[in-house]
Amino acid sequence: MSVGGTTVIRPATPDDHPAIWTILEPVYRAGETYCIPPDISREAALADWFAAPFTAFVAEQDGRVLGISHVGRNRPGPAAHVANASFATHPDARGRGIARALVTHAKDWARGQGFRAMQFNFVVSTNADAVHSWQKAGFDIVGRLPGAFLHPQHGYVDALVMFHDLTGADA
Repeated sequence: MSVGGTTVIRPATPDDHPAIWTILEPVYRAGETYCIPPDISREAALADWFAAPFTAFVAEQDGRVLGISHVGRNRPGPAAHVANASFATHPDARGRGIARALVTHAKDWARGQGFRAMQFNFVVSTNADAVHSWQKAGFDIVGRLPGAFLHPQHGYVDALVMFHDLTGADA
């Protein structure tokens, strides 16, 4: 998928591991936005990012990976029609529409796979840029988990559950 003429979103491959780790490592080490141990190893982080039932994608501009996503089933069985996704953007690429392109791609891909909705289970409330981006992309805050995330600077902060119906006219 090409967005804006210069951003290409494609399935990630093992050749992308170095670029993906370059994006994930500072995010995970900061411990501010993901429920991942800050000291996770490169191998464990990449195994998690590529784990089934998720499909990993990269967003490239001029051959450089600037953002990543993985999209897949949120839960099995009777809830298997609801997708989940995670995203991260290279610090040098923030504000350039990479996250917006990735979330648009994730919604389109999920819809194409037969998913009827997308849910973000655990958006840290202090991650204001993400909350704003997901709301602009049509996600609603449908739940709040008080004090569910131990932020390294702010202590216990809320986590948000965000939801988007992929079947409607504005999906």
